[in-house]
Amino acid sequence: MKLPMTGGCQCGAVRYEVTAEPLTLYCCHCTECQKQSASAFGMSMPVREETLHVTQGAPRRWVRAAASGAPVDCHFCGECGTRLFQASARNPGVLVVKPGTLDDTSWLVPIGHIWAGSAQPWMRDCLDGLVEYAQPDGLAGLRTAWRERGR
Repeated sequence: MKLPMTGGCQCGAVRYEVTAEPLTLYCCHCTECQKQSASAFGMSMPVREETLHVTQGAPRRWVRAAASGAPVDCHFCGECGTRLFQASARNPGVLVVKPGTLDDTSWLVPIGHIWAGSAQPWMRDCLDGLVEYAQPDGLAGLRTAWRERGR
């Protein structure tokens, strides 16, 4: 990974940069991420809020309730709809970047999986050997595994 990391939406209207290493990188198998990504899971890259800077455009915001009932602020491009990052009241000071929006995705290797209990049955073989939570209770285990991996 090369800092700063840059990224943006599909149409190029919104661009951002991240100036520090992520806190961790994981796949989320909750049904909300499956809907949002139109796939079997979504990737998440939490970063400290002060390290993400929008450099072009202005993302639109949509608020939804998480399974816990806590609000999740979802930020996306108002032109093309690309989800860029989100913030949750459960993790103040942290933004969760959707890492598929990075310009360089070649280094992305997730450390683990959350909401594995909602994973599509055919994904089971892909989860083996990584940190796994049927339902997450914080991200401490994922952060520790990320640091131990040497990122």
